[in-house]
Amino acid sequence: MKLTRRGYAVVAVVAGCLVMAWLYGARSLNALVAPLLLALLAAVVAVSRAETPTVERAAVEDGFVGERRTVSLSLTAGNPIAATVEDEVGDGLATIREAPSESWREGIVADPEADAVAELTIAEGSEVTYDVRLTARGERTVGPVTVTVRDVLGLVSREFSVAATGRVLVYPEVYDLRGASRRDLRTLALAIREGSREEFDHLREYDRGDSLRDVHWKSTAKRADGELVVKEFVADDDVGEVALLAEAGRDRADQMATATASVATYLLESGVRVSVATPAGSLPSRAGHDHHLEALRLLARTGDGIATDRARREADVVVRADETGTVVAVGEETIPFDRFREGDLRTGIAPDSKDEGREVVA
Repeated sequence: MKLTRRGYAVVAVVAGCLVMAWLYGARSLNALVAPLLLALLAAVVAVSRAETPTVERAAVEDGFVGERRTVSLSLTAGNPIAATVEDEVGDGLATIREAPSESWREGIVADPEADAVAELTIAEGSEVTYDVRLTARGERTVGPVTVTVRDVLGLVSREFSVAATGRVLVYPEVYDLRGASRRDLRTLALAIREGSREEFDHLREYDRGDSLRDVHWKSTAKRADGELVVKEFVADDDVGEVALLAEAGRDRADQMATATASVATYLLESGVRVSVATPAGSLPSRAGHDHHLEALRLLARTGDGIATDRARREADVVVRADETGTVVAVGEETIPFDRFREGDLRTGIAPDSKDEGREVVA
């Protein structure tokens, strides 16, 4: 508990009055000193009786770099009391406040150095909300909360620290690879291993474009006209699968995560099953929206690290970031990731793993 500036001013006035009373007599100053002392005493009593407020924090939705999120706090105090609430905003987040008139473009300011501060009277279920801009990949934090209560006149204050922290998971930047050249996308498509073809349906005549691996040579040999016969399989939505490996040199994790997330997003939204291996862990080969989100969460948290030679050999696509740059390697071909960055930055993913009309360029 401590005096505010206003409280120090009151103490100074009382001290001055006491000096003047000693010099000139106390009768004329009693009317001023007594109320000030009573106000100061009442302030001390009111603030000393204040209990630590209860703070509850709503979960903040994960998001991509550049997106805006709302942080919500609910505060409750035993008795209504004036307070200043300050929520610490961690690295990788920037507090957004409304800017005065035309001094800032779009009327908002994102300050990476400022914590969120609100003035209010805390009662039961008081709400504090503010917005933050997601500025860097990773698991970011908001909190703890500092609540400074004060009396009605603002003479005395008391500070409470409440360890109500929360996390904000920020996904890496994701580029839309559909803006890349068809040649580079075709190279990426070569990494796709075809899905299961075990369910045979029927035989039919060869059509131009059919794979030679589907030719049924025994039936072809029996045909007098020599025309090829191919096996037809039961159609399914399994486009195939890709084993994706990510590695990064020191301080290159962000570049690795961006490239890997972009490649994974392109493949998953094309219906390809993708396994992801990173320095922070791995995910099995799956498809679908939930798997896509799990991959983004893994890439949000991963740091740098180098894969083994065996892991590289077993992978279909290797994303590597080091001091020379970021590349996507498919077999013997290595493509600088900058060539894939012609598309726009994404701020979301498709609700289903396979968009209507999307296919992998082959």
